[in-house]
Amino acid sequence: MTPITEIGEILISDTKNDYFFRPSFAAMTRIGSPAEIVEAYATLNGYEVAQVVSMAQDAYGKIPEWLVKTLRKPVYGRKILSVAMHVMAACCDDDITALVGEWRPGKRGIVYRAGGMSVGEIILIAHTLIEHGVMGKAKVRKPQRHETNSYVKEFRAVEYINAARIHFAISRDEAERLTMTEFQLMINAKYPDQKGFTREEYDTVRDDYFKRREARIAAEKAKKAA
Repeated sequence: MTPITEIGEILISDTKNDYFFRPSFAAMTRIGSPAEIVEAYATLNGYEVAQVVSMAQDAYGKIPEWLVKTLRKPVYGRKILSVAMHVMAACCDDDITALVGEWRPGKRGIVYRAGGMSVGEIILIAHTLIEHGVMGKAKVRKPQRHETNSYVKEFRAVEYINAARIHFAISRDEAERLTMTEFQLMINAKYPDQKGFTREEYDTVRDDYFKRREARIAAEKAKKAA
């Protein structure tokens, strides 16, 4: 399968297998609860990780060794590495242990046994995936995530899935496979004059969906009771 990198898909191969990663809405739900998704995003977008990503991009993919050593420190690095491994696993249908390694009990407690990828590479890939899955990287006018300076505590993928079903008349499975970047690009294509999807527009669509659903449920109950 050929990945579409513009919407966040990534293909990683080793000597034995090809691993396809897609940061879809469904994949984001596998990270955890709506609050846990935001926590994972925050962990992978902290100051130190942002440094890794920025410097890696400037150096064409090379992760500075001193930063890798910092990320490996138990007090700091274990959480970020664990979250990064979890995000990558959520975005792939295959077992990726051979790539990212695993945590195993050892004489000094739980230790990390590396896979085919370096710690820096794992964090960089996970950061890219969750950006495409939660925030999106398409150019939009003023998406609802930027219309307030308040901290968003939850990411409810189901709301975007339902919005996609309404806007594009697609099935639930098709909507679940969308990445946030892909969702934004589709919104832009359908509403070129608006060039984006504001909080007000999004809330209107969402509220309309739930009103129609409640009306349908009420009608079905009334029909059964008749």
